Amino acid sequence: MRVGIGRDIHKLAEGRRLVVGGVEMDSARGAVAHSAGDALIHAVIDAAIGAAGLGDIGDYFPDTDPRYEDADSRGLLRKTAALLAKHNLRVVQVDATVILEHPKVGQLKEAMRDNIAADLGLPGGAVNVKAKTAESSGEVGRGEAVAAEAIAVVEQV
Repeated sequence: MRVGIGRDIHKLAEGRRLVVGGVEMDSARGAVAHSAGDALIHAVIDAAIGAAGLGDIGDYFPDTDPRYEDADSRGLLRKTAALLAKHNLRVVQVDATVILEHPKVGQLKEAMRDNIAADLGLPGGAVNVKAKTAESSGEVGRGEAVAAEAIAVVEQV
């Protein structure tokens, strides 16, 4: 078993879509990013790649590559699972936290969990998604950004 940690943060801006965990949220502000800017899935990808000892998300999906402009983050997560499979590895557990002041994530955690589990080929119970606010502290707390952290456990197959 190997463990990896991932973290991602994206600024928020008017008129952009806010997608977290593959779920489009009802928000006037969305992530500023080269891809879809799904901070939760990006953190999971980084955690999985890190656990595998294969670098980080930027090594495989660089923001300088036009192929990944507005890329669907769930597709990138599925590509990450395939990358690990080429190295005879697979994710067996994910624990992740979304940090967002507004809108509230609470009711959407289950859908986010189900999306991540489906894309990694895991049962829903192998993925946990938590939601936190930043208690009005920093850029996330002021509603200027969305952040996420994740831990992935990977095993040899």
